[in-house]
Amino acid sequence: MQKSLKVLLHQYIIPCGLLSRITYFLMHARHFPFRDRFISFMIRRHRINLDEVLEPDYTDRKLHPDINSFFVRALKPAARPIAEGENVICSPVDGTISQIGNIVDTRIFQAKGHSFSLVDLLGGSGERAGPFRDGQFATIYLSPSDYHRVHMPVAGRLSEMVHIPGKLLSVAPFLIDAVPDLFARNERVASIFATDTGQVAVIMIGAINVGSIETVWAGEITPPQGLKVTSKLYPDKDAINLEKGEEMGRFNMGSTVIILFEKDRIDWTNNLHCNDKIKMGQPIGMARQ
Repeated sequence: MQKSLKVLLHQYIIPCGLLSRITYFLMHARHFPFRDRFISFMIRRHRINLDEVLEPDYTDRKLHPDINSFFVRALKPAARPIAEGENVICSPVDGTISQIGNIVDTRIFQAKGHSFSLVDLLGGSGERAGPFRDGQFATIYLSPSDYHRVHMPVAGRLSEMVHIPGKLLSVAPFLIDAVPDLFARNERVASIFATDTGQVAVIMIGAINVGSIETVWAGEITPPQGLKVTSKLYPDKDAINLEKGEEMGRFNMGSTVIILFEKDRIDWTNNLHCNDKIKMGQPIGMARQ
């Protein structure tokens, strides 16, 4: 009963979009009251390891002019070693594996009793979704305590970026278990890369209090958000090439990343399971020869 009430509140009653915009404003406010105390509280609450942070002095207004600048903090280069080997696929983020496995035709497993459409996830285009039919996927949840930047799982050249407007529902585990099509309903940004492993998609999913998604090549994409799916192609003359482990984007607060691979292109590491914690740069799979 309590779980059903929480689902009802988050899905129908709590104004997730409005709360997310308020959070965005507060996180970017330059004169937020009790700013340092709030960050200190969050460090203690989420056990953030300042030893691995590149600029750990959150009281320095030049380094961290607002709360968000600390939450998207850079790490020391040695804090996240990138898995070596041309065929090794690395985790794009710090987080928890929500699901990992195979795409069945065009359906992606969300939770027991729920799956969602690959086509819907990628903005309603069957042509865009086609290469990933019967492919592989991994869904990784980022909590507020995790490192909030997203990196490349493999080296690649950006071919298309798609912004899909939607809701900003929570992606907490209890809602993932209860709300159908959750990831295909929330606002998201899908980046598709041409790689030696075939096409690879990295999808950054918005959520409550995650009113900001940005990429290193386009800057902040949301907010503002439109009402229609928008796509930008990146031809060879505008080539954006990123190496494995290179930063590609970041979230405000935390959310979820879904990565997609084509059919028969990769094998996931055998020792990875749902609810496993992983770190950015950690090996999670191997590209097939």
